[in-house]
Amino acid sequence: MTGTSTVDRAARARAALAAAELRTGARTVLSEVPSLDAVPPDDASALTVELPRTSLLTSERPPLPVPPPLAELMPDGLRRGATTSVLGSTSLVLGVLAHACASGAWAVAVGHPRLGLLAAAQAGVDLARFALVPDPGADAALVLAALVDGIDVVLVGPGAPLADADRRRLSARARERGAALLTTTTWPGAAVVLDAGPARWSGVGAGDGRLRTSEVQVRRTGRGSAAVPSSVDVVLPFAPPGEHVPRGPVRRRPRAAGGLRLVG
Repeated sequence: MTGTSTVDRAARARAALAAAELRTGARTVLSEVPSLDAVPPDDASALTVELPRTSLLTSERPPLPVPPPLAELMPDGLRRGATTSVLGSTSLVLGVLAHACASGAWAVAVGHPRLGLLAAAQAGVDLARFALVPDPGADAALVLAALVDGIDVVLVGPGAPLADADRRRLSARARERGAALLTTTTWPGAAVVLDAGPARWSGVGAGDGRLRTSEVQVRRTGRGSAAVPSSVDVVLPFAPPGEHVPRGPVRRRPRAAGGLRLVG
C-alpha cells in the first residue's frame, strides 16, 4: 500500500507541475493535461502526460502574413520556427518583411551592409519595428542566436559569416523559439525557397520616362508541402500593407511637336 500511495502522489505531482508549466508557457505544449479533480485517487495511470516536440511559441502563435501575390506560393504564410530563403531580389524580401511588421512583428536584418532604411521604409517596413546589424563580425553566430531568442523575424544576409554547422544550429534554435528565420543566401535545409528570376522593367519609354515597376517570376521549392515546385509572376514593389496600388498600364509622356521627345 505504501508503495502504491507513493507512486500515486508522484504521478499527481508530475501532472500538477505539467499543468502549471502549460499555463505559464515554461515548456513545450502538452497535448492534453488531465484535471486533477477528474482523476480517481487510485488511478495513477490516468495522469500520464505526453509531451510533443512542437514549441509552445510556434503552436500558439499563428504564422505571419505575406504579400497577397505570394499567397499562392506560401498558403500558410511566413511560418514561425521555419527557415525561408528569399533569393535574387531585395524588393521581394523587403515586401515579406513589410507585411510581417504590419501584423505587429519585430524584425532585424543582420549582415546586410548595403540595405538602407530609406529603401525599407519605401517598401512599407515599419521602421519602429525594424533594426539593422550591418556587420556582425566574427561573432555572427552568437549575435544571431541572441536575436532569434527575442525577435519575431530575423533576416540573415551575406555579410554574416556562418559555417554549415552554425546554420543548422540557428535553424534548430529558430524552431525551438518560434522565430521566423529569413535568409537571402543559400541555406541548407530551408523549408521554403523563393527564387526571383530576371526582372522585366516597365515605365521607361524610347529615351524618356523612368523605371517604375518590375515583373519577375518567383519560383518556390523547398521541403514538405513546398517540395513540389511552383511559380507565379509578381509585380515589384508590392503595394504597402493595407494599401491598394492600381497596376494598370503605365502612362508615358506625349511626344513634343517637331519630332522631339520630352525627357527628364
